[in-house]
This record gives sequence, structure tokens and C-alpha cells, in this order.
Amino acid sequence: MADNQSANIQALLSALNVFTRAPDKTSLENANSWLQDFQHSPEAWSTCNVLLLSPDAPPAAKLFAAQTFRSKVTYDLHQVDPSNLLPLRDTLVTALERYQSGPKTIITQLCLALSGLALQLPAWDNALQSIVETFGANPVTVPVLLQFLTILPEEVSGNTRIPVTDDEYRERSTKLLSDNSEQVLELLSMYLQATGVTHAVQSQIFDCLRSWLVAGEIDMPAFGKSPLLAFAFEALASEELFDSAVDVVCEMIHETQEIDDNMPVIELIVPRVIALKSQLEDQKDDPEKIRGYAKIFAEAGETYRLLILQHTDTFYPIVEAIGRCSAYPDLDIVPITFPFWMRLAQTIGKKTTISPLFGEAYKALMGVVIRHLHFPPDLASITGQEADNFRSFRHVMGDTLKDCCLVLGADACLLSAYGLITMALSRSPQSISWQEIEAPLFAMRSMGAEVDVMDETAVPKIMDLIPSLPIHPRVRYAALLIISRYTEWINRHPDYIAYQLQYISAGFEDPDSEVSAAAGQALKYLCQDCKQHLIEFLPTLHTFLTTTGAKLAQDDRRQVYEAIAYVISAMSMEKAAESLRTFSLDILSQIHAISSKSTAVTKQELKEVGYGLENLEVMLHVVGPFGDQLPAACQNSCQEAWSIFDTFISKFAFDYDTSERVTRVLRHGITLFGESALSVASSVLSRMVTSFEATGFSSFLWISGKFVGRFGHESDPVLRNAFQNIYERATNKVVSLLQSKDPRDIPDVLEDYVQLLLQLIRMAPDVFFQSSAFPLAFRATMAALTLIHSDLVFASLDLFRDILTHESLTPSSSPPPKFPIYSSAIKAVMEKEGFEFVGYMLSGLVGDFPEDSTAIVVTIFRAVALLWSTQLVAWLPPILQQLPPSSAPNQVKRQFLLDVTNSLNTAQYDKVKYSILALHRASRKARDRRRVTPLNQV
Repeated sequence: MADNQSANIQALLSALNVFTRAPDKTSLENANSWLQDFQHSPEAWSTCNVLLLSPDAPPAAKLFAAQTFRSKVTYDLHQVDPSNLLPLRDTLVTALERYQSGPKTIITQLCLALSGLALQLPAWDNALQSIVETFGANPVTVPVLLQFLTILPEEVSGNTRIPVTDDEYRERSTKLLSDNSEQVLELLSMYLQATGVTHAVQSQIFDCLRSWLVAGEIDMPAFGKSPLLAFAFEALASEELFDSAVDVVCEMIHETQEIDDNMPVIELIVPRVIALKSQLEDQKDDPEKIRGYAKIFAEAGETYRLLILQHTDTFYPIVEAIGRCSAYPDLDIVPITFPFWMRLAQTIGKKTTISPLFGEAYKALMGVVIRHLHFPPDLASITGQEADNFRSFRHVMGDTLKDCCLVLGADACLLSAYGLITMALSRSPQSISWQEIEAPLFAMRSMGAEVDVMDETAVPKIMDLIPSLPIHPRVRYAALLIISRYTEWINRHPDYIAYQLQYISAGFEDPDSEVSAAAGQALKYLCQDCKQHLIEFLPTLHTFLTTTGAKLAQDDRRQVYEAIAYVISAMSMEKAAESLRTFSLDILSQIHAISSKSTAVTKQELKEVGYGLENLEVMLHVVGPFGDQLPAACQNSCQEAWSIFDTFISKFAFDYDTSERVTRVLRHGITLFGESALSVASSVLSRMVTSFEATGFSSFLWISGKFVGRFGHESDPVLRNAFQNIYERATNKVVSLLQSKDPRDIPDVLEDYVQLLLQLIRMAPDVFFQSSAFPLAFRATMAALTLIHSDLVFASLDLFRDILTHESLTPSSSPPPKFPIYSSAIKAVMEKEGFEFVGYMLSGLVGDFPEDSTAIVVTIFRAVALLWSTQLVAWLPPILQQLPPSSAPNQVKRQFLLDVTNSLNTAQYDKVKYSILALHRASRKARDRRRVTPLNQV
């Protein structure tokens, strides 16, 4: 036994030593895996005990031993004989005594282990008291006791991996925490007032107190009588204790949120909080101090907001203090106050009357926020990341402006922002900075969601103001986004549309790309929300596209096409069809021209056609279908358009981006033309499979699946032949790709291929099962199960479920004529591929299958058990042998085999479900455990 333990120690030290040498990744992974496997073993208990108590063991080995005890107490306590549990406790306490002077990392791990053990060991009746007696009398060991007392409530309330029942948890947590909270308060008070107590110990006392407060185990009336309350506030004056004291004060305030139950304590806390207000001036040059005070005031404001409204004279100083924190120039501190303003505004909104002081507070807040919205005078003085962070934060501040609207009313807030702009514009142009115009404009945009679309007071003034704003890129950008935000209001006030179109049009001509993009967004929303009013402007928009459109960046041009599509969607069907044809022909003629070109096509020319396809796609998406009966303007459009696309694809299928865009347009073509697309379906499928064979691009499979899904019910023999043709040729191509490439290299191809198969089995089972491609398709789909790709795995599992639960496999006295053929094909495939297939299923179940896939796996496995029970019994042992113990521990695999075999032998096939679920749970637990401790950081 001793030799074996010595060998374990040497092997463990060798594995840990790998991490000190920084070798190759494989060596690190192997060492990490070995350590984790060792940590799971029963031998780890005794080996780690020897290491932990050995004076000659390396520091890393001692830490690993302590971590292992913590891990094994959480997961493996069942490995310890019940008679040895109290000796295990004594071992851990002895180790803690040995390491009373450090390192702290080992003390922490041992305290975690003891806390977990205390929760699971009812025989340790006086756990907390015994630790106090062991470590609490000697000043040298008091820090160890405080560390244990800090960790105990965190571990008991937070470590959900400890295997105890709800009843056991309630009983033990009460025994460990609730029954001892008064003693802990007395103990902490005693240590706090002890002669010669150091700042380090005081800080530990605060950390411990905070831990018990967070756990909800401190009785607040009792706490109010403790010297700890007053000392927490006094400690705010100490540099060393400030941060710890802030945390404790915030938690004690939070724990008094049950106002009626805690009023005596609140009466002690609030005067002390208000007394801190003067510190905002005294410490204004110390951002970290202001941050701490902001946390305290914000917590007090949120917790006592009802009292603030009911007893304003007493509590309003807290609101004033929070206002001071909101106005602080450090924008990392300001957002600490925002949740208070939001919750107070929501509470005020439910009141019929409030003190006018709150109106003044929110008016001041609005001014503060708009000042914070100002960009720096010199944008070059901040980095790109700082600029991005500031832009993101402006949107957060915009939410606080909405809170101001809730209290003050949207009109008043908008007019306030409007007044800031008009005041600035009243000065000479040379003295106006763009920032003082842009910030109120941004505020108006942020508050736009609160505006009444029938408003006749504030919004008309804003709309009249926009054309007279200074011509500056940032100002114009902000104004265009205001138009975007207020388009619902404009829809009710259409007289403004012409002016807004002029302003938007000018935005497209601005050399700043962000301004042009904002113009595109403004036009899109204007056309979306005001489409009925913009029908008369459609010729103007067409002219704009043919003249200015070519100069626009593609993103902006696409937004213009989307905007136009919204207007078309508001027209009568005949006129909409004519307009759509007009705009589409511009793009189709461009495609036809490049397809007919006799000379080589440049990359730029092909890119421009790609842009045209994007624009056509977005138009078709917005306009949508016309219904079963196509308008006259569209009667022959399907054949005409396909003839253009057919030629185009035949020439340019090898360009990946082009193939993606053209197939997306075809997808919308199916929606637009509906049954009329049936006339070209066979031709489309033929072109798609030819293109896929030539390129291997998945988009051709994707669009083929859409055609099968739309027309799979059709009985036309030409179309059925087209289905079979694409099924067999696509399958052969996929098999060929899998012979030369790893499945990980072609996940897009596999996903679109499996989706095509799903359409075939559901819409054309006669094609799917009777073809010689079926066995190859089954095997190709198995390859997809090896990938970490949720959508692909789900699609593959859906296909296998459809195959293995097909109606043809259900015995029937008078089955449909083709069912015996289908059944025979399925059984032949499973006889050949079943062993490997079940291996993939179980490997994925304990491996990387998505969490939500378990139900499908259960259904599939039950079907296999029902129809191939004899084979399954033979397949399982070697399959389970191949599953890694790290994902499926050996004991779990043995139990699974036993349970499944019993279910099959007794023909209780439904019980297979519980075996699968148990295997899945056990594997997840094993894998989660390996993620807990990054051993390579030992």
C-alpha cells in the first residue's frame, strides 16, 4: 500500500512539474487530464493528506492537495466510509492548524472543504462552535477563523454542486447559519474592539460581516444594537478600511428593505448616510472615494425610495447627494446613480401628487445628462476605443432622459433641449461649438420614444428647427437620426415630408460616410412609416436612384431600395407590380449585360452586380408575395427573370459571394411567384445541382431544399425526376467531399445537405427511400454528428428520427404499397451502419451534443431498442468501452449497460428513456466537475 501511495505521489509531482516547464500544448493537456482523473480517484484522499502534511512537498503540490480535498468533499464524499467522516474532519482541521500562517490560497481551500463537509455531515453537530474554539482564542489564529466564517455562508448558500436534498439543506443551513448568527455578531464585535486589533483583521471582520449580510442571515434589529453598525460608518474615514466599509454599509442598507420590520435600524442608518453628504465636497478630487459614496447614496435611495416620497423633508438630502454624484465629471461613476433615478421615476409615476422638489431634481438631472452627452472639444484627444465606449454610454444616458420624461412629461423635456439649441443659435456663429448643438439633438432623439404622435407643442418646433441647423457632419448626423426616430409623428403631419426629403437628400451628398448612412436610415423609416403619403414621391425616388444612386456607398444604396420597397408595398396590387417591375428591370438589365459581355468581367463589375442582387433581395423581401393570382405585370416575369439568372449562374457560379446573393434572390422569387415558379422549378434544380457539383458551394443545396419544400407535393414526373437527380448527384458530391476533407471543413455544406434531405423525406419519401443514394446519405449524415455545430446536429438528429420512426416500420395489416420498400431500405441501412450509428449517438450524448437535443436522442434510441434490440445488446459493450471516462465514468457506463439490457430483456422499451437520461446527467456532472478548477493555474 505504501509503495502504491509513493508511486501516486511521484506521478502527481511529475504531472504538476509539467506546468513549470511550459512545454507543448499536448503535454499540458495530458498532464491536466491525468491530474483531473487522479483527483476523481478514491486514492486521492490519502495521497493528498500525505502531501498536505509533508513539510518537503513543493508549494504547488500542497495547493493541489488542498484543492483536491475541496473538490472531493463536494463530489466524492460517498467514497468515504461513514465511520471515517469525523476523522476526515479532524484531518482537515489539523491541516488548517498547520497552515495557520499561510499561504492564504491553501487556507481558503481548506475552509471551503470544511464548509462543504459541515453541510453534509449532521454528526458534526457544533461545527461553527468547534472551529471557534480551535482558532478563536489565540490572536495568531483569529485570521484563520475569520476566513472560515467568511467562507461558510458563501459555500453553504452558493455551492449548488454539493449533493444534499432540499430538506437536508434547510436543516443544516439553519443549524450552521441561522442558529449561529447572533453568536457571530457578538464574536465580530468582540474582535473589532479588541486591544491592538490591526487594520488587516478589521478588514477581515468587515468581509465576514458582509458575507453574512449577503446570505441574509443577520437579524437586523439585533445588528442595530451592535457596535458594528456605527463602526462601519466610522471606518469610512480610514484609507485602509474604506472599500470594505462601503461594501458593508451598502449591504446593511439593502438588508433593511423590509421597511416596516426594520424602521428602528433605518432610523440609525439614515442620519449617518445623510451626514456623508459633506464628503462629496471634501473628497471631490478623489474619484475612488466619490465612487464609494455614490454606491452608498444610490443604495440608500433605491432601498428607501418610498420613504423619500412619504417623508420628503427628512430623506430629500439623499436625493440631493445622488444628484451631486450624477453631476460628477468621471463618467465611470455617474451610471452608479442611474438605477435610482429609473426606479424613483417609476414610483413617482404611480403617485397622484408629489413634492415639487422632485420635479426640480429631474430638471437638474436632465441638464446634467445633456452636459455629459457633450463630445470632448478635441476628438483627436481620445482613442478609438474611448470614443466607442463614450458612444455606447451616451445611449445609457439616453435611457435616463426617458426617466426624466416620465416625471416631467415629454413635452417639457423636449422644449428644454430645444431651448438649449435656440439659446446657442442666438449667439454669433463663431462662438457656437458643434457639441452644444449636437448634445441636445441626441437628447431629443433619445426621448423620441416617449413622444405623443399627436403632439402639437414641442415636435413642430423641432421639425421647423432642423433645416436651419448649422452645416456640420455631427449636427447633420444627429438631426437625420431625429427624423428617423420621429417618423411616426411625421406620418400624422405629412406636410413636413417634402422638407424632410430635401434634408435627407442633402445628407446623401455629405462626404462623411456616417452622415450618408444616417440619411439612408432616415429615408428607410420615413418610407416605412409614411408609405401612403410617399406614393406620389416614387418617381422622384426613382430619379434619385438613377442619378445619385451610383455615387452612394452600397450600404446606403441598399437602404434606399428598402425604403422604396416600403412605398411600393402600400400601393394597389397592379400599381405595386408595375413599380416593382420598373425597379427590378434596372437591376436585371445590369445582370443581363454582364452575362452577355464577350470580354472578361472585372472584379469590380462583378461586385457591382452583387450589389444589385442585394438591392433586389431587400426589395423582394419587403414587398412580399402578391397572393395566388399574380398581377398582369408579373404574369411572364418568372420565366423572363429565370432565363437571365440561368445564364448568369452558368457563367459566374464559381464566385462564392455571387452564388450566395443570387440564391437568396431566388428564395424570394419562390415567395413572390408562388405556383407560377413551378414552370421553372425543374430547370432551376438542374442548374443548382450542376453548379454544386462544379463548385461545392452550399448555397446551391440550400436553395434546392427550398424548392423541394415548396413543390415536393407535386406529382409532375419531370419534377420528380429532378428531385431524384439532385438527390443522387448532390449525395455523390458530398460523399466525394468527405473523402478529401474533414467534416469540420465543410459544416455549411453538410448543414444545407441535411436540410435538403429533410425536405426530401418529408415531401418526397418515394424519392428519398427508393434511391440508391439513401445508404450514402445516411452515412454522410452520420459524419455531421461529429461536429460541434448546434443547428447541424439538430437537423441531423431530426433526419435520423424521421427515418427510424417512419410509419413504414410500424406493423400494419394493409400498409400503403411502397411502405414495405421503405421499411426494407431502412432495415438494410441499420444492419450495416447500426453499430457505428449508435456509437455516434452515445458519443455525442456524453460529448458535445447541444443540451436541448436529449429528447430527440431518447426518441431515436427507443426506436433502435424496439426494432434492433438483439443487435443493440451486442453493440453496446464495445461502444461504451470507447467512451472516455472523463465524460462517462466507468461505473456509470456499467450501470447504463445493465439498465438497458434489463429493459430490452423484459421488453420494457420505455425504460430506455431513463437509462439515457441517467447517462446524460452523469456525463454532464463529470464534465462540469472538470471545468471547476483550472489545474494548469495551480
